[in-house]
Amino acid sequence: MSQSTSNLKDKLPPDCQVPAHIAIIMDGNGRWAQQHGLSRLEGHFEGRKATHRVVEACAELGVQALSLYAFSAENWARPGDEVSGLMTLIEQSLREELDDLIGGDIRFIASGRHEELPESLQRTLSEAEARTVDNDGMVLNLLINYGGRAEIVDAVRALAGRVQSGELAPEDIDEAALGAHLYAPELPDPDLLLRPGGEMRVSNFLLWEIAYAEIVVMPVLWPDFTGDHLVEAIEEYNERQRRFGRVPDAE
Repeated sequence: MSQSTSNLKDKLPPDCQVPAHIAIIMDGNGRWAQQHGLSRLEGHFEGRKATHRVVEACAELGVQALSLYAFSAENWARPGDEVSGLMTLIEQSLREELDDLIGGDIRFIASGRHEELPESLQRTLSEAEARTVDNDGMVLNLLINYGGRAEIVDAVRALAGRVQSGELAPEDIDEAALGAHLYAPELPDPDLLLRPGGEMRVSNFLLWEIAYAEIVVMPVLWPDFTGDHLVEAIEEYNERQRRFGRVPDAE
């Protein structure tokens, strides 16, 4: 554990509840680069450092699952050199970080339509999943070529196929059945949706799963995000009263 995150637990109040599943929209790399007179790819490279810090911090704090929005289905519309650079950066980063994930007992999974990704990246994702499958610590879910609507469409298609084959009756389709056909059905729904960068939207991210997530938006751009910002977000999360549609108990 690096010195930058080694005291994070001490910064949380003793009775502070750490969310079981944190989902993060890693936003602001491009704006950070513009502010510093750098290219967008250089901004993404700095964002990678923030990702390392946050994965490390969440593991230390006892987060059970961390979902990171790395590349959306809509991001293909960006300039070609940025897209290809991002694909290379994600693959290189995962290869370089894999031993740390294994040593940290972190299980890696990837969510999205991976058949549309470069073949070398597909192989790297599969290798990381295979080499960490027996790890028992935090689950790191990397969402790449991911879209919340696409995920729901894919789940519905899978259910429709089961109905067509006679395996499933239409009247047996409920929320649990659809949820079981999402990309990562083994993960609990996110408790906290965190968006650095200040934008007030969910950007087609985990649309089904964040139905009751607490949303915390922070102005800090992703490359500047640290463990202290994570602690701040968790403290704000603990100030919320999570009712899930119920009326709070009367005094």
